[in-house]
Amino acid sequence: MEVPRSLMRSVGRVVRDAALDQMRKSRVRKSTRTSRTSADPAWDYPGDFTSKPPVTYAPHPGEMADPGEIVWGWVPYEEDYTEGKDRPVLVIGRDRDWLLCVALTSKDHDRDAAQEAGEGRYWVDVGSGDWDRRRRPSEVRVDRILRMDPNEIRRVSVALDRDRFAEVAAGIERYWDA
Repeated sequence: MEVPRSLMRSVGRVVRDAALDQMRKSRVRKSTRTSRTSADPAWDYPGDFTSKPPVTYAPHPGEMADPGEIVWGWVPYEEDYTEGKDRPVLVIGRDRDWLLCVALTSKDHDRDAAQEAGEGRYWVDVGSGDWDRRRRPSEVRVDRILRMDPNEIRRVSVALDRDRFAEVAAGIERYWDA
């Protein structure tokens, strides 16, 4: 029995469209939220650091992330620690086995500073650098101190220069002393 050519073309289109649709969906999933569960033995987030953090500048060449360096890691969302996304963070210190970090963003919050402050979010400009492949100007959020597992850090970036780090430290000091 020979299958009509028109039927073969129709089946081919359906298969192609389904494959394209699946590729689009998987791309969207990768660029948005990802989840972690307590069943994941590598994931045991203790919650954000909620007091004035110890801030130090001590970048060292090597494999370990150090205070003063911008690295990439999985950052949990505030409203649900089991969900988050991969993003750059500035390591500012340590809390026992955890790194203390502040998240970076390339979104400019200077234009909406009053609205952000009304929501309890405060930002400090850090300029641009190798942590962003398009070298867009970045800001760090100084009111939310993240705890990050050093073993979960992807080290793909550089140390922030001492003067810019000092501006971040001053921003953290202003926020946490208020």
